[in-house]
Amino acid sequence: MITVIANLKGGSGKSTITFNLGIWLATKGQPVVAYDLDPQCTLLDVAEVRREDGHAPPFQVYQTESNITDNLRHHNGEVLVDVGAANLDAMKEALITANRIVIPVPPSQADVWATQRFLNILNETEANHATEILAFVNRADTHHAVRESDETAEALRMLPGIEVMEHRLRQRTIFRRSFSEGLAVFELMPGCKSAVEFEELATALYPQFA
Repeated sequence: MITVIANLKGGSGKSTITFNLGIWLATKGQPVVAYDLDPQCTLLDVAEVRREDGHAPPFQVYQTESNITDNLRHHNGEVLVDVGAANLDAMKEALITANRIVIPVPPSQADVWATQRFLNILNETEANHATEILAFVNRADTHHAVRESDETAEALRMLPGIEVMEHRLRQRTIFRRSFSEGLAVFELMPGCKSAVEFEELATALYPQFA
């Protein structure tokens, strides 16, 4: 399956989600590769840190500027794609190829607007209309009294053509710390709140590997 993790806005957590999903799949014994189609190459960087530090299982990340569709379809197993608006042509080609699109959305009105524009771009492509489109609130508020995450989820549910997941990842420093060390959050601190939340999200996306 080709899963594209995409968003128009920077700072939505695409690379962090892609990296953690890739490691999660690998720990389940699943063949998995990723493509970093973002000019910032953050996913490539963290994969290199992981390789240099000798963490297992390994995580293979590719970069390509041509024949994107052929490259993505070349692999057996799970394929993850990290792409943003900085490479709009690559984004459109990845969207056309995707079996599933996952949109991490931070809790803000600006991110809801960006998601709406992203859906407009998706509708303008030749993407398969059977492609599953999922969104979830990423970097959600940790305090129950803050309503912005709930309001963002409610606004997303009003957008046509997407399914809003109930699962959320909350804004915690452990994600940044683990990422900088080339580790998934559940590797650096197994059983912590963020690890549990991520396990729930990954299981919802890949119930067959739980």
